[in-house]
Amino acid sequence: MTLVKVEKQNQIAIVTIDNPPMNTLSPEVITELGTTFSELNADGSILAILITGAGEKAFVAGGDIKDFPQKIGNANLIASFMETHEVFNRIDFSPKPTIAILNGYTLGGGCELAIACDLRVAEEQAMIGVPECTLGLLPGAGGTQRLPRLIGEGRAKELLFTGEHLTANEAMKIGLVNRVVPKGQGLEAGLQLAKKICKNGPVAVRNIKKAVDEGLELPFQKALEREAELFQELFLTEDAKEGVGAFIEKRRPQYQGK
Repeated sequence: MTLVKVEKQNQIAIVTIDNPPMNTLSPEVITELGTTFSELNADGSILAILITGAGEKAFVAGGDIKDFPQKIGNANLIASFMETHEVFNRIDFSPKPTIAILNGYTLGGGCELAIACDLRVAEEQAMIGVPECTLGLLPGAGGTQRLPRLIGEGRAKELLFTGEHLTANEAMKIGLVNRVVPKGQGLEAGLQLAKKICKNGPVAVRNIKKAVDEGLELPFQKALEREAELFQELFLTEDAKEGVGAFIEKRRPQYQGK
């Protein structure tokens, strides 16, 4: 049974996690996500990737807690945790812009998956949080690291310490999601956003993502130097020649991604 399904619409890939009833992140789902993103990251025809959950209940409602009891008392889990990190890094560091469509419960590992994406579109009924502390645990798929980088240390610690759930609108107020849309309209809103991105120079978008992601991990002066390197790269591309030429000639650019 395939738990992670892929549909391609022109230059956009839609990745759907289909693990009923709540699309939990079972080991099988994590493995399939890793394979899926290895393939999509290498697919030159895809310029943007959407991730959502099947059904109307959940984006991803967390990890598979039924597997947790067998881990209690096991002192040899770090390697398996790092395998999950490798999969989530494959999503986070994808050369393509990624958009999570939060169409229901987005909790625990589901929230961690969402914040591994570049952008998040939430339907109004979505509930978002990292409640692992209520189980005596912590978010172990990058949540303690990505969440503070996204919304700031204080707000992140409040969510991590309390385990409270946020509504979609509350999440947008603190920058955890980019947009809130009515129930059932998340995928279409995500597609429209992806289409706007795909109209722009693909190499430019890729370098912008690199500049932001890499720059956040560097001292400011080093980050500016990295930006300069990536800017220089673009001036050597056919896309830059086409984009500037199209602007001067008052026509729509026809980018080739090179």
